[in-house]
Amino acid sequence: MSDSSTAPKLAHTGPYFLCGIGGSGMLPLALILKARGYEVDGSDRSLDAGRTAAKFDFLKARGIGLYPQDGSGVTRAEQMVVASAAIEDTVPDIVAAKKVGAPIKKRPDLLAELVNSAPVSVAVGGTSGKSTTTGMIGWILYATRRDPTVMNGAVMKNFVSGDAPFASAIVGEGDIFVSEVDESDGSIALYTPTVAVLNNIALDHKSMEELRTLFSEFLTAARTAVINLDNPETRKLAVGLSLVGALTYSLENHNADFYASDIVVAPDGMSCIVTERHTGEKARVCLQTPGRHNLSNGLAAIAAARACGVPLRDATMALMNFVGIRRRLEVVGTAKDVTVIDDFAHNPDKIAATMATLHAFPGRLLVMWQPHGYGPIRLMKDELINCFATNLAEKDVLFMPEPAYFGGTTDRSMGSSVIADGVNAAGRTAFALPDRAACGDRLVELAQPGDLIVVMGARDDTLSEFAADVLKRVAAKQSG
Repeated sequence: MSDSSTAPKLAHTGPYFLCGIGGSGMLPLALILKARGYEVDGSDRSLDAGRTAAKFDFLKARGIGLYPQDGSGVTRAEQMVVASAAIEDTVPDIVAAKKVGAPIKKRPDLLAELVNSAPVSVAVGGTSGKSTTTGMIGWILYATRRDPTVMNGAVMKNFVSGDAPFASAIVGEGDIFVSEVDESDGSIALYTPTVAVLNNIALDHKSMEELRTLFSEFLTAARTAVINLDNPETRKLAVGLSLVGALTYSLENHNADFYASDIVVAPDGMSCIVTERHTGEKARVCLQTPGRHNLSNGLAAIAAARACGVPLRDATMALMNFVGIRRRLEVVGTAKDVTVIDDFAHNPDKIAATMATLHAFPGRLLVMWQPHGYGPIRLMKDELINCFATNLAEKDVLFMPEPAYFGGTTDRSMGSSVIADGVNAAGRTAFALPDRAACGDRLVELAQPGDLIVVMGARDDTLSEFAADVLKRVAAKQSG
């Protein structure tokens, strides 16, 4: 283990085995554990299926042992087996752990242990924008020489290098541990951070009443809460909870502790003047990431950095060099005036933000949205239909394959056709197709100069490969 006195201390000092090690929440944990000196092994269904090989090669190059997800990697009682909430008890690794007497811990419990044991912790919550805000905070702290440890659910492009293409975590020796935290499984209740950032609350994995309770407790558990006044739900919490020392931010409300003015929109970024109301200090921030939602994320990051002692001007200067998060409005490329964009949007809030940003500029949208599960369609059917019906322009076209499915016992009775039928009934154009390949064929067939092809979805790394393949096929078609 690391000798650093500031490194978070874990109760289990033996080896760790991560079941589902290639997942967006597991991979950065594996990197942090390995960098802290722990023995780390793992397994993954995608590894067994031969998907995303580069990711697993990266883990192996870091000295992390990989095994088939057949239980063969879990052989000792001293191994701590870590599983995501999605892993079922019937998975062979879990069966093997029980057989040999190895302890089993859920991923959020281990992350909470890291966060809660850090001298200073920043936990980023909310329905949308967590990964981007976490990356922004991490970059500000890194650029201002705070040497943070950052745990993110997405690749932070500022930290990508030739030998670190999957930089969803960085490990520093400073006091500060920054992490995005998830409300989808209720695990956000585990965290007692120094600084709690709440971007927004919108329907996603749980009912609104459950979300209000979870996020209220999240804010009250922190020493300092950072809250968005532009989202109706978070604004109600800011007013209703009367938190001592809370910091608020807004793109519009000049009563916020950090507010924007002189907002300038550009195709490749945003800029504004940020005012810190308490001191009256002002600084201009220029972002390389487009969209008002990203400017809001930037204000959240500035407020969190200020809570960690970073001067306002230093924070805004650092943000100017933030280059974004992978799969967040990421331009894959352009072929003969058709641009392909890869994006993580999967719930109504994120989808609306992505489409609003893209509609600010010319071009028809050809959208391929892969639902990230059957459960979200059942929970958010009406909201998803309304989101697409509202945000698709008359000439835009939506294509949907069946939802992502990686095994298990989930109810698959309600699929993509329910959403497509609702969108069509509302007067917009949508198609539910049997699979992603069929969607790709239609995207390539329809693509014309000036179009934007947008590949959207979560929980499936192969969407990026799909987007890259669509670009190649459009290029071949255009030049043929």
